[in-house]
Amino acid sequence: MKLDDRDIQILSILQREGRISKTALAERINLSPTPCWERLKRLEAAGLIVGYRAEISASAMGPHVTVFVAVELEGHRAADMRRFETAVQDIPEVAFVWAVGGGYDYLMQVIARDIDRYQRVIDGLLEAEIGMARYYTHIVTKPVKSVSGLPLELLRGG
Repeated sequence: MKLDDRDIQILSILQREGRISKTALAERINLSPTPCWERLKRLEAAGLIVGYRAEISASAMGPHVTVFVAVELEGHRAADMRRFETAVQDIPEVAFVWAVGGGYDYLMQVIARDIDRYQRVIDGLLEAEIGMARYYTHIVTKPVKSVSGLPLELLRGG
């Protein structure tokens, strides 16, 4: 799908202000409400907008620890990968998992109440015998940069 400047404006505004009214969105991009609404529906239908969410402050929720975990699997067949990927789906503390190339197979972001709970998550994964050969724990000590969206101008094709 070819995106023009107004499409990028709509996406950028929605990334920052998901609760903006359709009328206010139309005003911000200097377009009347009906064409703005049509563009919005087209972007949703194309799969560019996959949902609307609130950004929640983890620190305001209470004490927690964020841990990045690099995971190496014992085997590298498709079935080995599927077994691991299926196992992490139902663990609420596992917030994100990325399959990566390089020295290890996966990078996980785990958010837990404390280090003890994090370790129980890892122990559960090891006991599940899902093919984890090794894992490397990297505890986040402080946030340095956080973005609330994609760099749309940089990702826009052609």
